[in-house]
Amino acid sequence: MEIEVDPGRLREDVEANGRIGEVEVEEGWGRTVLTGTDADRRARDRFVGRLEDAGCEVRVDRVGNVAGRWVPGSADPEAAPVAAGSHLDSVPEGGIFDGPLGAYAALEAVRAIRESPVAPERPLEVVSWTAEEGVRFGTGLLGSSVAAGVRGADEALSLTDGDGRTLGGALDRIGYRGEATVDPAAWDAWFELHVEQGTVLESAGVPVGAVTAIAGIANCAVSFEGEANHAGATPMADRRDALAAASEFVLDVERAAGAQVEAGHDGAVGTVGSLEVSPNANNVVPGRVDATTDQRDVDGPVLREQVDRARASAERIAEERPVAVEFDHYRLTEPSRMADRCVDATVAAADRAGLGCRELHSAGLHDTANVANVTDAALLFAPSVDGVSHNPLEWTDWTDCANATRVLAGAMADLAT
Repeated sequence: MEIEVDPGRLREDVEANGRIGEVEVEEGWGRTVLTGTDADRRARDRFVGRLEDAGCEVRVDRVGNVAGRWVPGSADPEAAPVAAGSHLDSVPEGGIFDGPLGAYAALEAVRAIRESPVAPERPLEVVSWTAEEGVRFGTGLLGSSVAAGVRGADEALSLTDGDGRTLGGALDRIGYRGEATVDPAAWDAWFELHVEQGTVLESAGVPVGAVTAIAGIANCAVSFEGEANHAGATPMADRRDALAAASEFVLDVERAAGAQVEAGHDGAVGTVGSLEVSPNANNVVPGRVDATTDQRDVDGPVLREQVDRARASAERIAEERPVAVEFDHYRLTEPSRMADRCVDATVAAADRAGLGCRELHSAGLHDTANVANVTDAALLFAPSVDGVSHNPLEWTDWTDCANATRVLAGAMADLAT
C-alpha cells in the first residue's frame, strides 16, 4: 500500500528547524548548529517535542543520540523495530536540508503510517544521531559509531573541542547526556533519507535514489622534507625542493584514480586536498610539505590499491629526488553495502508511488555506514539542486522532499508488516 505523507507538515518541520541556528548570509538559507551548543539544544528540544506529539516514547543515550519509539496496537512490542532518521547538527553556515530532512522525513513517515490503514507488526523508531558532521569535536559520524560499537562511549565523551571542552561536558550543559540505550543491532532494518549532495538524480530527472553502497575512505598523511634555501641564489641542480616532489605525488594520486575509472571502477576518486608548505614564501625554495589524501571507492580492494599506489609513488619520489618522504596510511573506512531487501523495498515503494527510482552509490559518508555494519540498512537520496551542499545555497525542491518521504514511508511500512 502506498502511504500518503503530508508535504506541508514536513516542510513546516524542516523550515522551523532551519530557523534554529540561522545565520545571516548574502544568498540562500544558512544555519550553524554545532554539537553541544545552545542551537543544538533548541534543535533537539523541538525534535523531541515533535516526537512526543506523534505518540513516540523518547529516550536519549549516553552520547546524546535521540530515539523516539512508536508501538502500534497491531505490533508485537518485543519485535525488532524498523528504524529511520539522520542528524540535526550542521557545518558552519551549512544549509537547511543536510541531516534535518532525513530526521524529520523519518518522523513524517511514522506519522503517515500511523494515519494510514496499515497495521505494522513491528515497532517503528525515529532517530537523530549526535555529531554526524564532526565539526566541533573533530570526529564525524560520532553518535552512530558509538551505537554501532565502533568506539566506546567513554572515549567519545572524552573528546575535546578547540577550547578543551569535552563532549560529555557539552552534552551535560544542554541536558542531552542520557542513560538509555540506542542499539541499531537490535533493529530489524534501518533507513536514512538524505539529500544527494551530487547531480546524478538531477541530471537524470529522477526524483528518488536508492543507494546500493557507500564508498569507503582512505586517508594518508605524507611529508616531504627537503631544504629551504634562497630562490634566486640556489642553482637548480643543488635544490632539494619539497614542493616539486610533492607535486609529483599529487599528480600520481590523480593518475591512479583515473586509471581505476578507465578500468571500469566508476566510483574511484583520489584527491590531495591539503598541502602545508613551509616556509611558504615566494622567494624561498620550499623546505617541507605536508600533504593529506582523500581516496574513495565502493570496492574495498580497489580502495586499498589506491593506497598502495600512493605509497609506491612516495617511495619512488624518495629514491629519485633529494628529499626524505614519510608515508602514514592513518585511516581506512571500508565501503558499506546496503541490504538487498532494504534496497528492494525502496524501489518497490517508489514504483507503487509512480516515481522513478535510480540505484546509485554514495561517495559521501553517512551514519548509515556505521549502522549497516550491525543490521540491514538502506540509504535513500532526494535530488540536490546543482549538487550544492554544506552551503547556504543547498536546496532540494519541496516536492522532491515529499516524494522521497513517501518512498521512505512505503519502504518502512513494507518491512514493518
